[in-house]
Amino acid sequence: MIDSSKHQGQRKKLVDHLISRGIRSSNVIKSLLKVPRHLFIDSDFESHAYIDKAFPIDSNQTISQPYTVAYQTSLLNLSETDKVLEIGTGSGYQTAILMEISKNVYTIERQHKLYRRTKKLLSQLNYHPNKIIYGDGYNGLEEMQPYDKILVTAGAEEIPKKLLIQLKIGGIMVIPIGKNVQEMIIVRRISQSKFEKENHGSFKFVPLLKDLN
Repeated sequence: MIDSSKHQGQRKKLVDHLISRGIRSSNVIKSLLKVPRHLFIDSDFESHAYIDKAFPIDSNQTISQPYTVAYQTSLLNLSETDKVLEIGTGSGYQTAILMEISKNVYTIERQHKLYRRTKKLLSQLNYHPNKIIYGDGYNGLEEMQPYDKILVTAGAEEIPKKLLIQLKIGGIMVIPIGKNVQEMIIVRRISQSKFEKENHGSFKFVPLLKDLN
């Protein structure tokens, strides 16, 4: 798997573009500069890998637009000690970005073909999450709760209650909510029963589906 100086130069231009759009987190910027996005997409789109655009991947899913990945990750305000749950492994690109900041990452994918492909790819690129699970993201991963941070990478019509329960007090969840167009929501757990929500703009995601495929 080749990550050439040309790819690295293209990444630098992409990151400069994302900075111009308001991305400021130094951890996120360092991660974006390091992770080879072209290795996470279909070879048909490789020459366009560092354009700020989403592309189709297996199982009718997409690799998110780099700005969306950067924005969601920035909202999480990750530290290297945070225990993170990602709902929707997808291509693995977002997983790799998370793992450049925190090594304590758990990730779930409901599409079996995508799960198998991405698990192998992440290992080949030396990214080793604590667990990569084939499962229903709506249920989270109860046996490893609570989590400091939860990131949902697909659009949900409502916030899954099981994910709220698995969030540590003081923790943050970033989740897109809505049917056709989603609002990016930050959920903060204030106490055992109290949560606060903030709206951070409109985005468009593939839907968060229940059950396995």
